[in-house]
Amino acid sequence: MIIDAHSHVHDPVGAHVGLLDEAGVDRTVLFATRPHPERARDLASLRREMAVLDEAIGGRAGTVEGYRRAWAELDAALAARPDRFIGFLSVPLDLEPERIAETVEREVVGRGMHGIGELTPPPGRAGLVEPVLRAAADHGRLPVVVHGSAPATADDLRTLSVLARRYPSVPLVVGQLGGLHWMQAVELVRDTPNMYLELSTAPVVFAVRLAVEELPDRTLFGSDAPYGDPVLARALVERVTVPGEVRDRVLGGTVAELAGLV
Repeated sequence: MIIDAHSHVHDPVGAHVGLLDEAGVDRTVLFATRPHPERARDLASLRREMAVLDEAIGGRAGTVEGYRRAWAELDAALAARPDRFIGFLSVPLDLEPERIAETVEREVVGRGMHGIGELTPPPGRAGLVEPVLRAAADHGRLPVVVHGSAPATADDLRTLSVLARRYPSVPLVVGQLGGLHWMQAVELVRDTPNMYLELSTAPVVFAVRLAVEELPDRTLFGSDAPYGDPVLARALVERVTVPGEVRDRVLGGTVAELAGLV
């Protein structure tokens, strides 16, 4: 099974399914989102959507109502195509730890989600993820995905590795190959057994090749659609690997295990 480990709700959902069909992708991990760049039809409308994105990845979560709208969109997509989408749910990081634990139990576990994410702590404040990891540990091997590209810093990646060691039962996935800090991300993930590296939006082709060589069991094919394209993301993985067990794990086997599909 080919599984895209990183994508966001599209409007309309059918357009996303079409991209998956074109890429030969069976299923995709689906995150809620507030920005929808795929709706933009000109530069002005794209700027509006990207401004919302800047807020989100900068850790400025927005209103509770904004979160609930994004969750509702995710629910609708999951209900429309449960055969194609694997639901993960983001959790607000500005709540008290006990409220984060309650949210994980009620909204993630209680609603049958397969994991938590994509979390977007403010730059320099990756420590805010710890209450989520603690809550995830209370529910077994519940994977947690954290945004790894800009504006996340090198120090944030180091913080995530420290936190991962405190909660060794929790698979912690760093998204977007760690962005411009990809070499450090590969090293940190290599040395932290419960960390994983998702490969979308790689800055250079050989970053993907090296990551897979160093982490054959802990690298995940992802597109970050609609920001990336599943066709191109899959082609890149296949360009730097050979047919066989490692490629199969990267293209879906590992994330299937993390999401409890096998």
